[in-house]
Amino acid sequence: MFGKRRLVLVVTSLLVVGFVATALASYFVSKASLREQIIHSGLPLTSDNIYSEIQKDLLPPIFVASMMAQDTFLRDWVLGGEHDLGQITHYLTEVRRRYHTVSAFFVSERSHHYYHPAGILKNVSAADPRDKWYFRVRKMQPEYEINIDPDQANHGTLTVFINHKVYDYNGKFIGATGVGLKVSAMLSRIEQYEKRYGRSIYFADRQGNITLDADRRTDDTRNLRSIPGIEGIADRILASDHGSFSYQRNGEEVLLNTRFIPEFGWYMLVEEGEGMVTAEVRHALILNLVVGLSVALVVALLIHFTIIGYQRRLERMATIDPLTGIATRQAFEMLAEQSIRETTREREAVSLIFFDIDHFKEVNDRHGHLVGDEVLKGVVELARGALRAADVVCRWGGEEFVLWLRSCTRADAEALAEKVRAAIEAHAFSTADEAFHVTVSLGVTEYRPGESVAQTLDRVDDALYAAKERGRNRVEAV
Repeated sequence: MFGKRRLVLVVTSLLVVGFVATALASYFVSKASLREQIIHSGLPLTSDNIYSEIQKDLLPPIFVASMMAQDTFLRDWVLGGEHDLGQITHYLTEVRRRYHTVSAFFVSERSHHYYHPAGILKNVSAADPRDKWYFRVRKMQPEYEINIDPDQANHGTLTVFINHKVYDYNGKFIGATGVGLKVSAMLSRIEQYEKRYGRSIYFADRQGNITLDADRRTDDTRNLRSIPGIEGIADRILASDHGSFSYQRNGEEVLLNTRFIPEFGWYMLVEEGEGMVTAEVRHALILNLVVGLSVALVVALLIHFTIIGYQRRLERMATIDPLTGIATRQAFEMLAEQSIRETTREREAVSLIFFDIDHFKEVNDRHGHLVGDEVLKGVVELARGALRAADVVCRWGGEEFVLWLRSCTRADAEALAEKVRAAIEAHAFSTADEAFHVTVSLGVTEYRPGESVAQTLDRVDDALYAAKERGRNRVEAV
């Protein structure tokens, strides 16, 4: 036996070492290859996909703002003196309704009125920090800009504005118009991108200020140069329209791809921790190790089938019921034989209680097997609570249980059985929909010297049968 076990150990060890070495070599090669693929293909492709979807989201409102800036009605209304307030509010209301924006506006250079669908919101002023956007737009070279500001007409809700310059027919600046989109909608879309691609996505302007970030929302005070790990490469990022980088964050290497979006004047940054990059490779490593160990185990099983057969026999002799945690039928049989020898020697009384749950099938049919399992465990706990510390509870099978009571006469056993019965009857079991009760029928007998355990069990089984025949939820003794 020792030689066979030693052979199993040697063969299994060689197999395990071989599989582990092969799996580790494959892991490191695959990890390096995947890292290069992510840096040069995966992240740039994600960036391209996100850019395409952002264009689909933001280019329509840019076109709407451009359309408003070229609209002859708007220019004629301004050049006509801005007399009919109802006309401009109706126009802005229709733009907002038709194109599903949260805001539509026009600011006049002549009057400095800020028009929106509800009327005149205010007069913009260079002295008001909230109006600095207008005076920036008035001076800028591009025809439009995208910026994030609180919407003064919508309780300060953070909004993505498309601000477009408006000229008269001679090319003279006469105001700014445009539409607004909720930042929350943009953030929600970015979060969808992050979940879809499993990567972090955020945006920064030319100065490195974070403009949009699904994790940290927006914060004008944050800058790439202040982010741990990125601060060392921030200038390189801002100096190029696109690039691939890596940096250390909390001891982990982070892979980063950047690209400049000229339509918005923002850099888009897509990053992924190397731990996430290699997660699939690690899973493959674990799978390979599991397969290798399984093969080694199979070899060991084939070599020593007789040993495994013995192990299976030991497993079948498990002594603890996995559901209720009490002794099994096999354990009871061993316990009973040993206990009889001891009690015969010491001439003490031993009694048995055999009981099962009345109509337990109805419990399973009505409430389901999971509830039925909870009832079984609850009945065991209630029986334990009603018995003495030295009494043993065993699960005989299904909803049947046997109690082995040392130093206990039949009369004492009947009293204990009644105590168990009453405790179970009084207890309310509950589900999400209702509370219900169960009852048990119990048979009691006392071991007679000289008889076998099987004979005692036959008698206590007869007593249980009598309890069922006489109406259930009762105790019968023989």
